[in-house]
Amino acid sequence: MNLSVIILAAGAGTRMRSSKAKVLHKLAGLPMVEHVYNTSKSFNVKQIQIVYGFDGEQLQQQCRHFDVSWCQQAEQLGTAHAVQQASVNVSDDDVVLILYGDVPLTRAETLKTLVQDVSENNVSLLTVKLDKPAGYGRIVRENGRVVAIVEHKDASEEIKSIKEVNTGILALRAAYLNQCLNKIGNNNAQGEYYLTDIIALAVKDGNKVFTTQVENSYEVEGVNDRKQLAKLERIFQSGIADQLLSEGVSLADPGRIDVRGTLKAGSDSFIDINCIFEGDVSLGSRVSIGAGCVIKNSSIASDCIIKPHSVIENAIIDKQAEVGPFARIRPGTHLRQNSRVGNFVEIKNTVLGDNSKAGHLSYLGDSEIGADVNIGAGTITCNYDGANKYKTTIKKGAFIGSDTQLVAPVVVGENATIGAGSTITKDTADNSLTITRVAQREISGWQRPVKVKA
Repeated sequence: MNLSVIILAAGAGTRMRSSKAKVLHKLAGLPMVEHVYNTSKSFNVKQIQIVYGFDGEQLQQQCRHFDVSWCQQAEQLGTAHAVQQASVNVSDDDVVLILYGDVPLTRAETLKTLVQDVSENNVSLLTVKLDKPAGYGRIVRENGRVVAIVEHKDASEEIKSIKEVNTGILALRAAYLNQCLNKIGNNNAQGEYYLTDIIALAVKDGNKVFTTQVENSYEVEGVNDRKQLAKLERIFQSGIADQLLSEGVSLADPGRIDVRGTLKAGSDSFIDINCIFEGDVSLGSRVSIGAGCVIKNSSIASDCIIKPHSVIENAIIDKQAEVGPFARIRPGTHLRQNSRVGNFVEIKNTVLGDNSKAGHLSYLGDSEIGADVNIGAGTITCNYDGANKYKTTIKKGAFIGSDTQLVAPVVVGENATIGAGSTITKDTADNSLTITRVAQREISGWQRPVKVKA
């Protein structure tokens, strides 16, 4: 079976009260339409087409990494009209799966079940049972077979009591889809061409309408406003939290974690409240993540401690390292085993060796720091001259006194000591002490400046 997917993403989404297309609003760090696209790509598809309308240029720009064909719906004439812009590009024997760019949480497993029922001119429809189905088209059955979809406004009291409703997601062969689309009219209050009319046409033609019913209604919930988007965000995050808990990770509060990408964590790790994980993040076993941390595209090995309010991005942290609180680990940083980075330390593009420590109030950029090095408070690697960046090398066993400036390019020798308050502009020898302080002097009777009164 060749499967072609059509994703409808042409709506403006006026209730979002936004200048950008509704499907570009993010859920878990990705545009809603990207969730739909990723689900489609998770099983074998021949092609994916996205039908766009409002803000099409921005949509295509933000989704330029998609492997899709783009089809414009220049006029907003309804869902059937939107599908028709893409269905003409599909081979007659292909099965067409129609999805919506603002319905982001439909599972791939559900859709696989849906398309399995497609044969000849039959239609496979996704439905859901709702406790409060008001406003939705009801699935009317006779002897178990679908015979109609009746919109709420047209339903009798008997039909209104039906809890099974239409989701709009369906699958059928392209030849029959195009045949039906050519028959659909717009004789309705909105003057639009409705995709749901296919069901009535299929029944009239004597074809079967198979149904797959979702277990969880959130799989087919669409987003029309920011409240609904926020609701689905928490549902999505709750699913991630449940998975982490089942894998042996402790969460201080499962309702206060946000994963905007993928998070893999080993057993007996602990994540405190209000942590955000972006991109691809991996945690080893027995890792402790303090409250309010932001971690992006990083690998943190087993037995590490990340203290509260630390920010880690594109970094590698080896076993038994300790970071924070209030530390910033920037891209290109590698903290080796048992290293320590304390409060208000910023590190970028730097290797910090085994057992080395930078306790407080320092900036280390473009550096290679060996094992067993101590970085005193207030140390700065002066790596940028306004045009180019240069490297600082601190060899094994060195001791850097507080308030030191290391003006790159510079090498501090093995087991060398730099006296506090020094500015180092030249390489220092192994096992040496280097001090660049001026002699201390006193000026008697010194008068401080006073503020001039206006």
